[in-house]
Amino acid sequence: MCGQVSELLRGVQRGSEDRRGWLRRLRRALQSKETQQEFVRLDGAVRTLVGLFTCSLPDVQLEAARCLHELSHSSDAAVAEACVPVTSYLLTYLSGHSIELMELCLYTLGNLVVESEVVRKKLLPQGIIPVLASCIQSPHEAVLEGLGYVLSQLLQAKEAPTEIIPLVLDSVLPQHMLRLVCCGLKFGTGAAVEFAWCLHYIVCSHTANVELMSLGAVPALTSLLCDIASEISQSDSEGLELLICPVLRCLSNLLAEETGHEVQPQDERLLVALFIIMQCYLQQHPFIVPESLWLLNNLTADEPFFCSALLSMDLLPALLQLLPHSQTVSMLVLTVLCNIAEKGPAYCQQLHQQAALPLLLHVLMVPDPEVVGQCLELLHLLFLHWPQVATDFVRQGGHQTLEQHQSTPELQERVRVLLDMALHPLDASAFSSSPAVLSTFSQMT
Repeated sequence: MCGQVSELLRGVQRGSEDRRGWLRRLRRALQSKETQQEFVRLDGAVRTLVGLFTCSLPDVQLEAARCLHELSHSSDAAVAEACVPVTSYLLTYLSGHSIELMELCLYTLGNLVVESEVVRKKLLPQGIIPVLASCIQSPHEAVLEGLGYVLSQLLQAKEAPTEIIPLVLDSVLPQHMLRLVCCGLKFGTGAAVEFAWCLHYIVCSHTANVELMSLGAVPALTSLLCDIASEISQSDSEGLELLICPVLRCLSNLLAEETGHEVQPQDERLLVALFIIMQCYLQQHPFIVPESLWLLNNLTADEPFFCSALLSMDLLPALLQLLPHSQTVSMLVLTVLCNIAEKGPAYCQQLHQQAALPLLLHVLMVPDPEVVGQCLELLHLLFLHWPQVATDFVRQGGHQTLEQHQSTPELQERVRVLLDMALHPLDASAFSSSPAVLSTFSQMT
């Protein structure tokens, strides 16, 4: 192995007319992990490659860039750190005119920052954030997608909240990332997907939500989800799930954050969009469903607007149909239903009128204490606010199903309380002020 790598290096160094051919052979060899490690150990190997990368011959420069790109794929931090001498040149060529070279430089940078904190520490003072900011108005989709890749890798670094995100926020990047995400349906989803994940990583750091909200992130992402729902309901939706997932997460986290600002969109179209998205992707891409339900949970958690809209727009049957889908989905559906029931008697009455109870009786038979526990929380709210539910619960044999859970340690106290409420529904108001009952069910929240 060592002899083969040395021969390739000598061929590259000789400066013959076939130098490009030697570089192509070296590039293919560098697809091997062992060759990558051996190459960076050879004296002068990386220096030779950097020299060719910075030469004035475009074809040779491009082949050298491809070799560096292969090296950057290594999962060995030592290989990434051996490439530190080339980082400043990678940044320099991002202001060049060759789209292919810019794309190679971006993906090489993205790969290097994943594996090595040393590389990241070197790039920050070299001005990687301002350089990347200067690329974001490029008209070329390939450049934008590569740029999004570099940023997404940087924003996932452990030091991102303190050392990288503040620099990003001080640049023009956030506003242009938001713009490009929202233009994803018009100009291609590749770059939009990368930038959507970038926004998600920024939001998850909890250091920039006010800034993103001031840029109009919530209404912009809401409008985008509505446009996506319209698109997938009319044509082939394959590939759009890659954009939907980070957009859902970003919007969910923005709405979950308490910033002191009124940010919740009062737009019924968002509800319709979420249900269209869940319906379209339930079979082929089921991971989208819990992502959508998490956003629905955050929308219904506090303000009654979306709870009322969900009921008035007759979307409850579609929500209830998701109950048996999976454990995660069942928990989220039940949580959303609890959000609705918490709003009071009128909401509980509508839940009852729309036949939620028979489905909840089936949930009680699921052999999953966590799901059953969340169902008990919902039943407690329904019994409390609309005692007729308790009467019908007993009439349909629900109390007998409840009794089967009396031997489950984590459920038995809540089961006891619910049996009392079910068998004495006229006294349900007494339970609303009982500290013991409130304590029992607060354990679920």
